[in-house]
Amino acid sequence: MMEKINILYIGTHPEILETVVRLINKNENWNAIGSESNIIAIQLFMKINFSIVLLGCGIPQDDEDRLREIFSIHNPKCKIVQHYGGGSGLLNNEIFTALEKDYA
Repeated sequence: MMEKINILYIGTHPEILETVVRLINKNENWNAIGSESNIIAIQLFMKINFSIVLLGCGIPQDDEDRLREIFSIHNPKCKIVQHYGGGSGLLNNEIFTALEKDYA
């Protein structure tokens, strides 16, 4: 059995966060965890080996820059993707595209 791919979604809107996590977890090979808090997101990132971080809309640019810096230093292989929304098809495509970069 293939090991699940851990995906961290960070977003400021609780309803969107819940929906994105639910949509990601529909794929049996993916395990999504969501956080509205940057501090909790960083704590999760330090404990769990995430392959992808999705940054939702609403995160202030300074916070996003800091998150990217922390994540890149701690796990340079982790893909950090800006997720603007747009439905499950776009979400899946963003994840598959990020994963393909690992195997290209």
